Amino acid sequence: MCGIVGYIGKGNVYDILIKGLHRLEYRGYDSAGIALVDKDGKLKVYKTKGKVSNLEDYCQDKNTEAGAGIAHTRWATHGEPSDKNAHPHYSEDGNLALVHNGTIENYKILKDALEQHGCKFQSETDTEVLVQLIEYIKVKNNCSLADAVREAMNQVVGAYAIAVVEKDKPDTIIAARKSSPLVIGIGDDETFLASDATPFVEYTKDVVYLKDEEIAIIKQGEPLKVLTLDNRESKIDVTTLELSISQLEKGGYPHFMLKEIFEQPDTLRDCIRGRIIDGGGKINISGLNDNKEKFCEAKRIVIVACGTSWHAALLGKYLIQDMCRIPVEVEYASEFRYSNPVLDDKDVVIAISQSGETADTLAAAKIAREMGAFVFGISNSVGSSIPRETDSGTYIHVGPEIGVASTKAFTGQVMVLTLLALGIAQMRNTMDEAKIKEIGREVLHIPEYVQEVLKLNDTIERLSLIYTYARNFLYLGRGYSYPVALEGALKLKEISYIHAEGYPAAEMKHGPIALIDAEMPSVIIAPQDHLYEKIVSNVQQVKARGGNIIAIVTKGDTVIRNIADHVLEVPELPECLTPIITSIPLQLLSYYIAINKGKDVDMPRNLAKSVTVE
Repeated sequence: MCGIVGYIGKGNVYDILIKGLHRLEYRGYDSAGIALVDKDGKLKVYKTKGKVSNLEDYCQDKNTEAGAGIAHTRWATHGEPSDKNAHPHYSEDGNLALVHNGTIENYKILKDALEQHGCKFQSETDTEVLVQLIEYIKVKNNCSLADAVREAMNQVVGAYAIAVVEKDKPDTIIAARKSSPLVIGIGDDETFLASDATPFVEYTKDVVYLKDEEIAIIKQGEPLKVLTLDNRESKIDVTTLELSISQLEKGGYPHFMLKEIFEQPDTLRDCIRGRIIDGGGKINISGLNDNKEKFCEAKRIVIVACGTSWHAALLGKYLIQDMCRIPVEVEYASEFRYSNPVLDDKDVVIAISQSGETADTLAAAKIAREMGAFVFGISNSVGSSIPRETDSGTYIHVGPEIGVASTKAFTGQVMVLTLLALGIAQMRNTMDEAKIKEIGREVLHIPEYVQEVLKLNDTIERLSLIYTYARNFLYLGRGYSYPVALEGALKLKEISYIHAEGYPAAEMKHGPIALIDAEMPSVIIAPQDHLYEKIVSNVQQVKARGGNIIAIVTKGDTVIRNIADHVLEVPELPECLTPIITSIPLQLLSYYIAINKGKDVDMPRNLAKSVTVE
């Protein structure tokens, strides 16, 4: 959840770390801090509550010379956001500084034991327990920092990614990970460390992804060394990074969120590329093709995900059941892992996570594999944990998503699930080949349809002014449009802080209809599909109670147009493809309402992009 950066090398340590923190600020922005070790053996820690810019202001008159350093931007877990609880944390004797992403589940037991040995604590965090534990072991055993970290990590229960520096070792950083990402960048006589590769993409393309329960010894002028917790040397796999600096910049847009909404024609084109061949008649997903037997013989598919990915998973259920005739269950990963699930080797579990590091989804995938299920991962991040912890899978290929509220990752996930459903249907012969080809041809044109929908931008910006100060919203849809309603409501909640609920339109009369009045706008997703006549009735029910209606309809609609207060038209598509294009006006509506309210849409309060803790 938090962001970690580390650097040793010939460059300006402070500048590189601060730039890296800005790149990782989407992971957390409650507080930020930096630890610098200079060549005279001085350890300087500067930290402050708030965003990275607050830290920069604080450091303006400070000595920032250093040969090595680590830095951190925080999303609070233990202890409220404050200067005291910000990372890095010192050991009591001031010899060590440590930054940490994750949650230490047994921190209270460790803290009580350390207090019995005389340790005093300054913060409310589990992280300070780690640095005190490492220092205690180091002094007691008279061992190296690397050995002390290894021993400490053997005593820890929970998830962690850590980086530690020592004041009399300005040429060394020790790092370790378990269930929380760390990637090392290998440059020309310089080494980088970060939660993901965005902080150093302009400096090197050579990266090493640390595996669970590995410790990295990063020493200036020496080759990288990686050890396991039982002190065996690990093989180092250097991979080439596929990421460009332009993907991490706003490109003239005021916010990453708006940029990422408008990138969707290109990101969907990248997502589709090479996966539909023969003019739409054949689906080509290697992770599916290589495991044909598993999908053809599957008795059940279980999809696990969280947040926006869970909404994509619901669409995956409709797609797979409709096209493949396999029963599908969709579970919140956080509930699945504690529900004593029943799985066997005839089950396929699909784990969806944009970051590939979502803690609950990762844990669910591991449980499923242990129970004998075949686990297929869908992720956006090459080198992340989900691809490593699943039997097979595929990437959505939409590029880095910096805005906390997911937009292009959602449509990418839905597109991959659509292609997956078409591919399984083709393998199982549950759909007519002509129908598959018809849908496949339309998929190839999806980027053009999305480009057309984005032309609604100015209309939606004007429309948003009418509803900026509404206190509640109701989002309604049926069939494929129901998960779109859930996703639209989530987007509004996430970035504008307006309460919004998504509902199946038919369920409205079983409770929520009591809320409808002139002050409660309803957003109704109503494309021309087999449930259109049903949702017309729901629209009439809202209007009869004085509700204001914003309707997403198919071009040429005449019925709902005459009932709704505002209508946004999208192109006509096969029913199974409508969620991709109907979700985009809802992304724009949420964006502009939040902007009108003066909210920070890229960094909404209390949220972070990658949820790597429980």
